[in-house]
Amino acid sequence: MDKSINTAGISSELTYIFELLKDNNTNTRMPELDWELFLNLSLHHRVFPLLHSKVKNLDVPVHVSKFLQVHYQQNIFRMMSLTGEMEKVSEIFSNSKIRTLFLKGPVLAHDLYGDLSLRTSSDLDFLIPIEHLERAEEILVELGYEKDDYIESVLNDWRWRHHHVTYYHPVKQMKLEIHWRLHPGPGKEPSFQELWERRNKSSNTKSPVYLLGKEDLFVFLVAHGARHGWSRLRWLVDIQKIMKQELDWAKVYQLFQKYHNPHVGGQAIILASELLDAEFKEEMTPFVTNTAMKLAQEAIFYLERMVNLHTDPVPEDISSYHASHLFSLMSTQQKAIHLLSLLHPFPEDAQTLPLPKPLHFLYFPLRPVLWAWRKTRKQAVL
Repeated sequence: MDKSINTAGISSELTYIFELLKDNNTNTRMPELDWELFLNLSLHHRVFPLLHSKVKNLDVPVHVSKFLQVHYQQNIFRMMSLTGEMEKVSEIFSNSKIRTLFLKGPVLAHDLYGDLSLRTSSDLDFLIPIEHLERAEEILVELGYEKDDYIESVLNDWRWRHHHVTYYHPVKQMKLEIHWRLHPGPGKEPSFQELWERRNKSSNTKSPVYLLGKEDLFVFLVAHGARHGWSRLRWLVDIQKIMKQELDWAKVYQLFQKYHNPHVGGQAIILASELLDAEFKEEMTPFVTNTAMKLAQEAIFYLERMVNLHTDPVPEDISSYHASHLFSLMSTQQKAIHLLSLLHPFPEDAQTLPLPKPLHFLYFPLRPVLWAWRKTRKQAVL
């Protein structure tokens, strides 16, 4: 595949990280780098375990190798703890007749990297049927987890606007995310039953632990990374790894056509191929379109900056660019559904004009008025 994206604005430090992360990298020449920036980037992009394994035989400064080694060792203990908790939760949920599909975490590290120590995970994400949410919460509370009750809802919109709820164990310092959808709504998704029928079983656990099937996993990882602008390189390395595996690429394309947008699949394939020399196969060609190239170029914005979308407040220029980019990722159908969803009442409407629950239906006709009122007040403050 011919190179098509402009990476001139990416720092030398991140460019060198790209080189180190390539599977067949044999370049031992040491460039002049800002090593503090290099280390900050290794943490920000969550790729320090891989970099630790890559620099062991290179003539990097001693403090760089020690820094990476310390974080690598800490990650080993973290991943071992997550593995133990994952197996425990999976077994308890199974005994309670709750089918569970783990989305990331230790199962992903083993499946894609072949080694728990080479990928980081901060929490456990798993998908269950929505009808079991209440029972799942009871189980986690019994295990000592506390719910982060941050979801605000009007007219029960939480079911489709949101996709997971978070629980935290204060003693174990462990975070779990229970998903009832793969991604935030609105939008079409395969049913849990479909995903369950195509599931894979982890080969690295004592008790049965299940994860998404290969094609579903690729679509999930692409949609998740794209939604975050590929602002963490770890997500793109996941794509690099899964592109090496045997996937039914015709099936993958069908899944994107039905549930997402094939151009987004193309964006991921282009970025992984060009930045990380991921293996490009002939079957991937239908994904590589002019629109996919354009989306890949847009994603370079996030790599030129150390963008953190997870910590508020996100700078206004970043937030504005990200909102525009997210819209550009959508298919025509997704854009139509998204625009229609804006007509549905938001929690902000209830905060602006509190109404008793039986009158919440009035938020539909009142939404444009309440939106305009908030906009006017914001401009007046500025």
